[in-house]
Amino acid sequence: MATVDAAAVKKLREMTNAGIMDCKTALSEAEGDFDKAATLLREKGIASAAKKADRSAEDGRIEVYMHTDHKQAALVEVNCETDFVAKTDDFRELCRDIAMQVVAMKPQYVRRDDVPADVVEGEKHIYRQQAAGEGKPEAMLDKIAEGRLNKFYGQICLLEQPFVKDSSGKQTVEQLVKEATARLGENIQVARFVRFRVGEV
Repeated sequence: MATVDAAAVKKLREMTNAGIMDCKTALSEAEGDFDKAATLLREKGIASAAKKADRSAEDGRIEVYMHTDHKQAALVEVNCETDFVAKTDDFRELCRDIAMQVVAMKPQYVRRDDVPADVVEGEKHIYRQQAAGEGKPEAMLDKIAEGRLNKFYGQICLLEQPFVKDSSGKQTVEQLVKEATARLGENIQVARFVRFRVGEV
């Protein structure tokens, strides 16, 4: 395993909020490659978050985000397990980021399970018709429709949208929440949201 530089450990810890030993281990496994070490920590964090997903989250916070034009705003409810975590700056920042996401990306639902069945079936029908019109083989129509449906979910479901503050475009809101779950040590769930825009009902 590679020798780990203390300055690199400090930098990685500041960037990821992971523990010192976790940072040292990740840098060692990544043979000093900083980006690879950060990715390893992210993957471990998401795996850790998955173990907490079935724990009860009955506390939390309601956050509001107002756009600078004062014509758009969002309210979000984000749940966690304890009042202690709900009051942390980390949790508050997460809630604010999610509310900002709602204003910026205009999702219609929190997760794909919230999308009504008739909406899903309507979209599938459209995608099948499109694929057929493009001359795709009959046997491939359902598979093509499913692929396009996944893209549809990525547009209208909050958790599946790319996080607006992630410049790489690779991190979804769901990954953002899972990483916060790993850092804070509690199950965190986005419960609901509402978006307002002047002139819209």
